[in-house]
Amino acid sequence: MTNIILNLPDTAFSALRKTPDEFAQEMRVAAAVKWYELEQISQGKAAEIAGLTRAEFIQALSRYQVSPFQYTEADLDRELNYAD
Repeated sequence: MTNIILNLPDTAFSALRKTPDEFAQEMRVAAAVKWYELEQISQGKAAEIAGLTRAEFIQALSRYQVSPFQYTEADLDRELNYAD
């Protein structure tokens, strides 16, 4: 595993009412959720980055109000046309 060092102001932790470790974990989850939402990574890879199981990651998606499904309206139309 690779470690990344970030310099953050001390006020960042108190603003979010999190310890530095909790803050770091939440940053991992938030980044993974956003990259998943932008369709840059798969759900499995996002869960791995977040340090969560896939089921826990799906729950995190719900907390961030991000759909676990990566389908566009055009994708759904295409799927429905094939179903006919």
